[in-house]
Amino acid sequence: MSNLTTVTEFLLLGFSEDRELQILHSVVFLGIYLAALVGNLLVIILVVVDHHLHTPMYFFLMNLSILDLGSISVTIPKSMANSLLNTRSISYSGCVAQVFLFIFFAVVDFAFLTIMAYDRYVAICQPLHYETIMNRGACVQMAASAWISGIPISTMQTGNIFALPFCGGNKVDQFFCEIPQLLKITCNDAYLSEVVITSFLLFLGLSCFAFIIVSYVQIFKTVLRIPSEQGRNKAFSTCLPHLTVVSLLVCTATFAYVKPTSSSTSGLDVIVAVLYSVMPPVMNPAIYSMRNKEIKGALRKLTEGKLSKKNKISRFLP
Repeated sequence: MSNLTTVTEFLLLGFSEDRELQILHSVVFLGIYLAALVGNLLVIILVVVDHHLHTPMYFFLMNLSILDLGSISVTIPKSMANSLLNTRSISYSGCVAQVFLFIFFAVVDFAFLTIMAYDRYVAICQPLHYETIMNRGACVQMAASAWISGIPISTMQTGNIFALPFCGGNKVDQFFCEIPQLLKITCNDAYLSEVVITSFLLFLGLSCFAFIIVSYVQIFKTVLRIPSEQGRNKAFSTCLPHLTVVSLLVCTATFAYVKPTSSSTSGLDVIVAVLYSVMPPVMNPAIYSMRNKEIKGALRKLTEGKLSKKNKISRFLP
């Protein structure tokens, strides 16, 4: 076993020692952060004020946007602040909070992506029963269950991670307290605990992904039987954005957690971390609204000031 280290703070990855590059990094991350804030806040506002979007699909999409705002706020601001202040440190409690919130938002995110796949399955494969199955009460219960599920899982996993002894110093080779990089600096005899933690998180993610894939197999089989080409295109346009988001998130996150961690900092590790932790909150609003006529119509009405008071105070969900 290596010498046990009492850790009071961690040192995060610095993108550069050059002051100008540090400022450039802060500006780039600020641009990304503002894009995520604007995009997701716009989706939330549109869903709230336009009664045409008061449906289960957009209710869950609004929750996903709230999650995106939370998840990107866990990692980006601290990295920007460190670059501006020319420091790399994060307190022990700050790192614990990052890990807890990151796991929490990730778990709830996957739960909502799974619920959204189920919503599309019912809408396309059982359209006559859609309003009965996806009623107001059911939607609220599913949303509440998704949010609540993140608390015990993130608490348990965060506790397990920081219960491990750190023998490899306090240097985290990532721009936030990423779990694989934290596990890399734990003691060698903690290997079994590392495997259990990583395996549990992967099991949760891949289980949700498997459910989503099964749902979409049934959806595509149903869609291909639709005689109208216009009907098929409409069905695909509501499903493909969701499948794109899920695939990007699962593939990059799985790669980050499955691949062996190297002893030195890798540019690939940083790129993968950015892809699964930073890019989804930025891309989700664009992906979901790119081919969505309802979102585009609501945005047009909002910019033209045509949303009436009735729209703004109408009951959410049917």
